[in-house]
Amino acid sequence: MGFFSESLHTALGLILTMDQEVYTTVWTSLYIAVWSTLLASLLGIPAGIIIGTGTFPLKGALTTFLNTLMALPTVVVGLIVYAIISRQGPLGQYGLLFTPKAMVIGQTILAIPIIANYTLSTVEGADKRILPTALTLGAGPLQGVLQLVREERFGVMAAVIAGFGRVIAEVGVAMMLGGNIRGYTRTMTTAIAMETSKGEFAFGLALGTILMAVAFFVNMALNILQQRR
Repeated sequence: MGFFSESLHTALGLILTMDQEVYTTVWTSLYIAVWSTLLASLLGIPAGIIIGTGTFPLKGALTTFLNTLMALPTVVVGLIVYAIISRQGPLGQYGLLFTPKAMVIGQTILAIPIIANYTLSTVEGADKRILPTALTLGAGPLQGVLQLVREERFGVMAAVIAGFGRVIAEVGVAMMLGGNIRGYTRTMTTAIAMETSKGEFAFGLALGTILMAVAFFVNMALNILQQRR
């Protein structure tokens, strides 16, 4: 108990004194997570809307496939992306491996199914009269969809927040594609794993405290949006 108390005291000291390495790691995590979520939203939200509002023969199978992708192992994503962007891969000439860009690519792939599924559920749970009413009043197909999204904006925002929560706590892809390079690709999760294994428990605890705070606010925002929906 004394060890934990002492480590917690040291960890709080690192946070309150704004230790440069701690906040550099936090900034890297947030930077990569925000970009990953943004890119995943640009792909996942339209995909969820198209599947949710469309009527086609393979809709059920596609929905099932999308649900399966939500449980996609992070190490598998890391392995596939690694093979593509490594020197021997088709995109090896661009030197993406062990860079923040590689981490963004991997985490975007992880977040797309989550955002698409949440958006799909939001669209399917919306009032069925919204789209037909908009079309009846003279709106075009695109305007009708935008009106549907506007009416269900809290559900769509919840989808984005859920995607962010997925990537901010991710470790497998970050480690495999980023390489955990200090001051460059080291995120909170990879730093916690490494520093704890080195015996730097206080440093890992400081990052863990910040990560828990981020996760708390993300989940609180998600719950608020779901209730408003």
